[in-house]
Amino acid sequence: MKRSEINNEMRKAIAFFKKNKFNLPEWAFWSPKQWRAKGSECDEIRRCGLGWDISDFGSGDFRRTGLLLFTIRNGGPDGGTAKNYAEKIMVVLEKQLTPIHYHWKKTEDIINRGGAVLVMRLWKAGRNDELSMESFTVQIDGVTNRVRPGARIRLKPGQSITLEPLVYHCFWAEGGTCLVGEVSKVNDDSADNRFHEPAGRFPKIDEDEAPLHLLCNEYPPAKGR
Repeated sequence: MKRSEINNEMRKAIAFFKKNKFNLPEWAFWSPKQWRAKGSECDEIRRCGLGWDISDFGSGDFRRTGLLLFTIRNGGPDGGTAKNYAEKIMVVLEKQLTPIHYHWKKTEDIINRGGAVLVMRLWKAGRNDELSMESFTVQIDGVTNRVRPGARIRLKPGQSITLEPLVYHCFWAEGGTCLVGEVSKVNDDSADNRFHEPAGRFPKIDEDEAPLHLLCNEYPPAKGR
């Protein structure tokens, strides 16, 4: 992805968060220069991968296959904090696909916080990581639902679904842009994503302009180290 594209998507997301009255923490808006002046007091942000996360999953076409996330809180993958949970906020564009994947360890609630309808397709993972053709149950707002493999679940604003480990899922927005929340166990994007088809989690960036804000995997070491 081009840095100019990443910056532009950040600006659009900030406007969308403001429209939906969702406030990010103050450090979301620190500049790269401000980050270079920060010391060990910000180690949890660095270690736990908090902050901006924008990916095209290696597709080269973010608007078609991609996702913008902001990780608000998270425990460390090494258990280095008191938190055993995570929270994210996401901007899902109309018809923008997040590819089919599951998590080995993470249980997560995906929540439609506002805007358009969020559409999800679900499968259980088979013994060899194939898309199982068995039906299974999921919780939607605490209500047990039996779903067929590949079923489309439409979540309206205010609705949520619980996804347990080894449940393949993909999603996109229908009828506009959707504000999507995630509340889960500790999130580890470096080791807990299994994509059905090969996909890149973090993009290679063409630095055609300076960063507006740093991504969660770009923070400099603490000042003085």
